[in-house]
Amino acid sequence: MSLTREELMSRFASLAIAVTTVEHEAAYTVAESSAIDIPLPGAHTKNLFLKDDKGTLVLVIAKSTTKTDLKYLSRQIGAGRFSFGSAELLMSVLGVTPGSVTAFAVVNDVERRVSVVFDRELMSYDSVNCHPLQNTATTNIARDDLLRFIRATGHEPRVMDLTAT
Repeated sequence: MSLTREELMSRFASLAIAVTTVEHEAAYTVAESSAIDIPLPGAHTKNLFLKDDKGTLVLVIAKSTTKTDLKYLSRQIGAGRFSFGSAELLMSVLGVTPGSVTAFAVVNDVERRVSVVFDRELMSYDSVNCHPLQNTATTNIARDDLLRFIRATGHEPRVMDLTAT
């Protein structure tokens, strides 16, 4: 059973994680999100739910402007060829719909099927902005609190360069 947005906020409170959430119109893509004035500090994210040809699932959380090289990432983590996970797989594993993919969704991956990879550039910011399981709002969270939240879900995040140099 997927957490609701309210249950997510309760989970933050139980971990003593302070967040700020701003409501806005639905944003399904980074381009749509960029067109909305979201008055929050920190870096905005883009999220990629990937599946390789061996069935490995990866959630990539990157700065919205990072050019992600999927072939490079695949080699770095020893995965096969990546494609985007289907909407059905996304819902069954992370409990969100396309357009609402977020770092916070790993809370719904109770079987720990998904590996979490953060963009090194994103992690250079003090705070990060993510959808709170719905694409009609954006939540600001301190970087270290985000990492602590991910670990509290039973996932160990990896921080790495997502672009070949």
